[in-house]
Amino acid sequence: MVERRLQHSLRRGSPHDLNDSCRYVLSGGGKRLRAVLVLLGCRAVGGRVAQALDAGAAVEIMHNFTLVHDDIMDSAPARRGRPTVHIRWDSNNALLTGDVLLGTAYEVLLQTRRGDLRQQLELFTAALIEVCRGQALDLEFERRRDVSVREYFGMIEKKTARLIAMAVELGGMIGGGTSRQRDALHRYGHYLGRAFQLQDDLLDVVARERELGKTIGGDIIERKRTYLLLTALERARGADRRALEHLLRLPASSPALRAGAGRTRTVAAVTAIYRRYGVLEDTGRLVRRNTDRALDALRTLPPGEGRTMLRWLAERLVGRSS
Repeated sequence: MVERRLQHSLRRGSPHDLNDSCRYVLSGGGKRLRAVLVLLGCRAVGGRVAQALDAGAAVEIMHNFTLVHDDIMDSAPARRGRPTVHIRWDSNNALLTGDVLLGTAYEVLLQTRRGDLRQQLELFTAALIEVCRGQALDLEFERRRDVSVREYFGMIEKKTARLIAMAVELGGMIGGGTSRQRDALHRYGHYLGRAFQLQDDLLDVVARERELGKTIGGDIIERKRTYLLLTALERARGADRRALEHLLRLPASSPALRAGAGRTRTVAAVTAIYRRYGVLEDTGRLVRRNTDRALDALRTLPPGEGRTMLRWLAERLVGRSS
């Protein structure tokens, strides 16, 4: 249902490059997690899935807008196993593609015929602004050497968790949920989003490249201030500490960061430091803890298929490999 709605939202014809790139983005697959969360949030409070389909597609389109622009900022060569838009076309087209996707997201959300549309738009827009603020913090952190783990969590709560929390709460809003039920859905999404981002950080190091759909160790090469890197910096001593500090000082043009043997050695060396200081295991425990908090939030909701599916989804995300 989501896939059909996504394809129905796109225009064809002129300008061909722009329309083709928009279709390219939305045909790239992915988990459609945020769209599904809108539908399940609606179902969990007694609503019908079809009532939230436009909103689910809108959230998914907005999410893809953020990915297109993030890939430009990160100079990412691949997304979901395919060249990114700015690589396949160019950066100008990629910027316009993101802009059109965002406009399309609002266009699709406006088709929702259930609930208070103004309230839905306010929730949607507030989340969009927070996601952009989170991305700005992520970029700012790359220039700083004093980022704390606490600041990291503040950043991912904006960049990742807020959109997921908005998605499931939006579904509850459309389904006619009470304020208490909507709050429970928001808390579920908040902790699920934290767990999801921590798992993403972990997979960047331990996943298989073919399953992940992008280059392994990308966060290390980009010097992203992930939970793994920040925790390692807090714990490492001696040569390990100096190696991490040296990594942060390297210019982007350094052979140690470019594709090839230098990059492979850098990723392997940092991963080895993570293993020595128990960072990978600690991250896994945090994924589980946040997932458990998400599951606890569901107790407020009435028993039924929607709540059961939200529980199932959270458990599936803990064990994912991509």
